[in-house]
Amino acid sequence: MKERIMMPCIPLRGLSIFPRTILHFDIGREKSLKALEAAMNGDKLLFVTSQKDENILIPTPDDYYHVGTVVKVKQMLKIQGDAVRVLVDGQYRATLEEIVTEEPYIQAAVEEADVIPADKEDLEVKARMRSVLYAFDEYIELNPAVKEEVYDLISSIEEPDVFADTIAMQMDIKIAAKQELLEAFDVKERLEIVNRIILEENQILRLEHDISEKVQEAVKQNQKEYILREQMKAIQDELGYGEEAASEAARWTEELEKLELDPKITDKVKREINKFTKMAPGSADAAVIRNYVETVIGLPWHTSSKTNSDLKRAEKILNDDHYGLEKVKERILEYLAVVHLSKALKGPIICLVGPPGVGKTSIARSIARATGREFVRMSLGGVRDEAEIRGHRRTYIGAIPGRIITSIKDAGTNNPVFLFDEVDKIGADFKGDPASALLEVLDPEQNKDFTDHFLDLPFDLSKVMFITTANSVETIPRPLLDRMEVIEVSGYTEEEKVKIAQQYLIPKQIKAHGLKPKNFSITEKALRDLINYYTRESGVRNLEREIGSLCRKVARKIVTRKGISFRITPAGLENYLGKKKYRYDIVEGESEVGVVTGMAWTQVGGDTLFIETALVPGSGKIQLTGQLGDVMQESAKAAITYIRSIAADYDIEEEFYKKYDLHVHVPEGAVPKDGPSAGVTMFTAVMSALTDTPVRKDVAMTGEITLRGKVLPVGGIKEKVLAAHRAGIKTILLPKENEPDIDDIPQAVRKQLKFILLDRAVETLDYAFAQKPKKNK
Repeated sequence: MKERIMMPCIPLRGLSIFPRTILHFDIGREKSLKALEAAMNGDKLLFVTSQKDENILIPTPDDYYHVGTVVKVKQMLKIQGDAVRVLVDGQYRATLEEIVTEEPYIQAAVEEADVIPADKEDLEVKARMRSVLYAFDEYIELNPAVKEEVYDLISSIEEPDVFADTIAMQMDIKIAAKQELLEAFDVKERLEIVNRIILEENQILRLEHDISEKVQEAVKQNQKEYILREQMKAIQDELGYGEEAASEAARWTEELEKLELDPKITDKVKREINKFTKMAPGSADAAVIRNYVETVIGLPWHTSSKTNSDLKRAEKILNDDHYGLEKVKERILEYLAVVHLSKALKGPIICLVGPPGVGKTSIARSIARATGREFVRMSLGGVRDEAEIRGHRRTYIGAIPGRIITSIKDAGTNNPVFLFDEVDKIGADFKGDPASALLEVLDPEQNKDFTDHFLDLPFDLSKVMFITTANSVETIPRPLLDRMEVIEVSGYTEEEKVKIAQQYLIPKQIKAHGLKPKNFSITEKALRDLINYYTRESGVRNLEREIGSLCRKVARKIVTRKGISFRITPAGLENYLGKKKYRYDIVEGESEVGVVTGMAWTQVGGDTLFIETALVPGSGKIQLTGQLGDVMQESAKAAITYIRSIAADYDIEEEFYKKYDLHVHVPEGAVPKDGPSAGVTMFTAVMSALTDTPVRKDVAMTGEITLRGKVLPVGGIKEKVLAAHRAGIKTILLPKENEPDIDDIPQAVRKQLKFILLDRAVETLDYAFAQKPKKNK
C-alpha cells in the first residue's frame, strides 16, 4: 500500500490536468490562493481535481471528483486584481483519500494511483495506438481549432500512457469525458476509451460540418432568389406584366359580380383577387390563388339541368337501355313523379348492391339520361386519401380541389347524377378516412353546405342525385350505409340473360366488330348453352366477352373468304370456343338411398349440390368431408342429434350411433362450402341412410334446422330456385317463413314448379322419400 501524502488541494472549474503535461490556469478564489501560497512555502506540490459543476463558487467535497493529478508549480504571476496565473507540470495520478481540513484552505490526504502500465512493444498496444492516431488525424482535419503541428507532436510519443494523456489534453471535450480518461488507471483501457471518444467527436463534427454547409447553401440560394425576383419584377414592369395581372383581376371581379353570390363569399373571393394583384404572377402562391378564383367562378352556383318529368319517356329510356332491374326503375320513376308534384325535393341517395356484371354502373348512366341530367362518375376503389373527397388546404403547394367539386365544375350543373362506384372498396390510412368524409356528402341534411378544404366555401350539393354501387354491404361502414337507400340488384336468370343477349349484347358486339346482322346469328339453344356451359356468373360481363370472341372468329372467316353468313348452333359452339368450361348438375337416374339434392347460393348465382350419406359398421364416428365450413359442420351435427331424439318414432335402431360410422360427403371437394342452409338436406340424407329409403331425384330443398327439428328461413331463395329449375327439379321444399320470397321468382318458372313449405324437418320425409318411412305405433 502506497504512502498517503498531505498536500494543499485546489478544485478547478472547467479544466482537467493530466500527468506529464504543462499547463497554466488562473486562480482567484481565496481558498485556492491560500492553498497555492502553502504549496509555494513547501515542496511546491498541489493536488488539483475538477469540479463536477463549474458554476458552484464554493464547492464542498461532494462537488468535485476524488481522482485528480498531483502537479508541481513552475511559475506564478500576479495578474489583474488578486488573481494569479500559475504554470504547473503534471506529475502523476492520485486519489483523494481524506479531507483533513477546509480552513483556511483545503488540506487533503492523497495517495498515488496504482497505474497498470502497457508495454509499447505489445502488438495489441501498438494496434490501439495506431487506431487512435488515425482517428485523431481525422479529428484535426474536422476541427480547425486544433493546429496541424499537434499531430507531429502526438505521433512522436512512444509511451502509451503519455500518448493517451497528451491527446486527451489537446481535445475540446466535456470535463466528464476527460475525467473518465483520468480515472482509467489501466493504460490499455485508457487507449480504448480515448479511441471511442475521438470517434464520437468525429461523427459530431461531420454532422456539424454538413449542417453548416446546408445552411450556407440555403442562405446563398435565398439571396440568389431575392436578387432574381427583384430583377424579374423590374423586367415585368418594363414589359407591362403588372398591367396584365390587373386586367385579369378586373375580369375575375366582373364575373364574380355576375354570379350574385352570398356577400360573405363575394368578399372572401375579392380579398384573394386583391392579394393576387400584389404578387409576382409566376410565384407558386399566385398559381394557387389563380386556380382558386377560377374554380369559384367556374362552379355552377345557380345553373341546373331541367329535369325530365315525362314519366313515360323516362320509362322508355330505362327499358331501352336495360332489361329487368325492375326495382331500380320503379324507384327512379317514383322519384320523378314526386319531383313533378313537389319542386323542392332533395336528391335521393341510392346504393345499388349486387354481384359484378349485373349493370349497376350502366343503369346509373341510364338514370341520368332518363332524368335529363348530366352524368358524373367517380370510382372509389382503392381511394385512401381524404383529400380526394374534400380537397387539399391551400397551405400546401400544388393544392387542388377535391374530385367532387372538380366533377361538379366539369359537369356544368349543380344537379347531375353523381355515381360513386365501388363504395365498398374504399380504404383508409394515415392520410385520413375517405368514408368518414363521405358522411357529409351523402347526408341530405348536411350536404347543402358542403365545404371543400380548397375552396373553404359552402357549396350546395342537396340537388345532386347521388348513386353508389357495391358488391357487398358487409365492408361498407355502418354510418355510411345508414345514409343510403339500399336496392338489391340480384343476378339475372337464364331467361333474362337470353333476352339481354338477344336485345343488347349481340347487336352491340356485331357493331363493335365491324359485322352486319346478316353476317352473324346464333340460335337460342346455342345461346343457352353458351350461358350454361361457358360462363358462370350473376351478370352478363363474361357472356358479352364470349359473344365478342364468337364475333372475332366469324370476322376472321369472312376476311379469309370462307363465307359471308354464319349461324352458330349448339353443335358448332365447341368448334368456336373449345370444350365446355362448366357443367350444370342435371338430375338424372333413379332414386337412391342417402343421396339428396340441395340448393346453394354463390357469388355468381344459385347452384345445386348433392349430399351423400353412407352408413357402415363401426364405433359411432361421424365423418364430414367436402371442405365444409364450421357452420355447415355444425348443421350436420345438429341434424344427427335431432335424428337420435326421434329414432324411437321410426324404424331405426336405438343405438345406431354406437354400432355404425356415419359419413356425410358433399361432392366437388375442392370448392369450400359453408352456411346453415343445408341443415334440412343433411337431415333427409341421414334419415334416408338410416331407414334405407330412397330419395326422389326431382326434389330439392333448403333450410336451416334446429335441435328441436324446426326449419328456419334462409337467404338467396330466388337464385337457388332458378338453379334447381335449370337442373330439372320439379318439387321445391322451402322453409315456411320464406313464402314471401316465392313472389320474387319469375312467373314462368313458378308455373313449372311445385313448392312445399316446411315448418318442421320431419315433414320433408313425406315429400322427398320415394316411399313413406315406417313409423312405430
